[in-house]
Amino acid sequence: MKKILYLLFPCTLMGAGLFSQVPLTGQPLPNWQKGYLDLHHINTGRGSAAFYILPDGTTMLVDAGEISPLDSRTFTPRNSQLKPDDSYKPYEWIVRYIQQASPKKNKAVIDYALITHFHDDHFGAWYPAAPLAASGKFRLTGITGVAELLPVGILIDRGYPDYNYPYEMKKQAGQYGGGEISFGHTMGNYFSFLAAKQEAGMKVAALKAGSRRQIRLVHDANAFPSFYVQNVKANQWIWTGKDSAVVPHFPAIDPADRSSWPDENSLSLALTIHYGPFTYYTGGDNPGNVFPGDNPLRDVETPMAKAIGEVDVATMDHHGNRDAVNEFQVRTFKPRVWIGQSWSADHPGHEVLIRMTNTYIYPGPRDLFATNMLDANRHVIGPLIDRAYKSQQGHILVRVLPGGASYYVIILDDSIPSMPVKVVFGPYASKTK
Repeated sequence: MKKILYLLFPCTLMGAGLFSQVPLTGQPLPNWQKGYLDLHHINTGRGSAAFYILPDGTTMLVDAGEISPLDSRTFTPRNSQLKPDDSYKPYEWIVRYIQQASPKKNKAVIDYALITHFHDDHFGAWYPAAPLAASGKFRLTGITGVAELLPVGILIDRGYPDYNYPYEMKKQAGQYGGGEISFGHTMGNYFSFLAAKQEAGMKVAALKAGSRRQIRLVHDANAFPSFYVQNVKANQWIWTGKDSAVVPHFPAIDPADRSSWPDENSLSLALTIHYGPFTYYTGGDNPGNVFPGDNPLRDVETPMAKAIGEVDVATMDHHGNRDAVNEFQVRTFKPRVWIGQSWSADHPGHEVLIRMTNTYIYPGPRDLFATNMLDANRHVIGPLIDRAYKSQQGHILVRVLPGGASYYVIILDDSIPSMPVKVVFGPYASKTK
């Protein structure tokens, strides 16, 4: 795929005639227009955040990570630096990005906000010095900070309304939250946030696995009949690939036996976005590689891949960590583009990178993109990094043209707030389904 620094985006939209936009290196990103599907992968260096503008202008946020500044992970060369700088907090940088990219700019709203699972690099970590909301009822970090500054219509997570799988999260998060610091405070802050925002009008829902009607275009759905969002996985429920049918992947748990509980990553939400022939996959931290001693059911990637089939663009599960992106998923998805929302030297694992680039697993070209690539990766993995990745630093935008037949990957500079265009890759042709 040739790197293109100057290109036209010609297309016809619903009989409206020809129009074009020109992304130029060093210049602002041309605005979203009706008919585009824009999939922004925002890099703050502190976790995952993606902002989608759907063809009719419906907006969706997937995750809003913010690792605690007290976490030792943020002080070492194993982890990326805060981007673009430390003049704002990660949630504020996410908001500023959305305000620049959104069709409504400084009047931006988020129609849907989806939290894939309850880990700090996906929804934010409480820490004592985090700013208080205007109400004084919760602290601002990750999604709680974003939703304080931007209106959110519907927030979707994996636990609503009871938050009792695989344990009583409202009572036991501090006990069973894993290795994250102050996880009990983080979940308590999240629950206080939900209560305050629901009182103010925000709706909250659980993702309904198997549904393609829960997340819908809210402005002009009739203009884009080929667009839909397929909910693939929520907690133990995985779509079968037929109609809206789902099956439980994990057996019934024993509340008294923690070894029977699936871990938080294994419970991540997953979905695909479809626009004509174009298909995009995102799945939080879902794992697929089972190590000795692991419960074999920790492989949730294989049943999901069986249901989904081939895709055009795939985000790497668990940032490309060693317990994810298994061989069956790679062989089944066969994506033309892989996107790594990375912030650690664990992203990607060396063997994961080998799988993604191995043409014996699936033939043909594929391009890889990372929001961050650390020197530690280059020292350990070596020249395969440079051979495999088309871009190793920056915000990653997939811009799908009207109808979904073709798309571009646009890298935006994450080192300055204005996030100008760095480079454009494409056009890519979507697969014929």
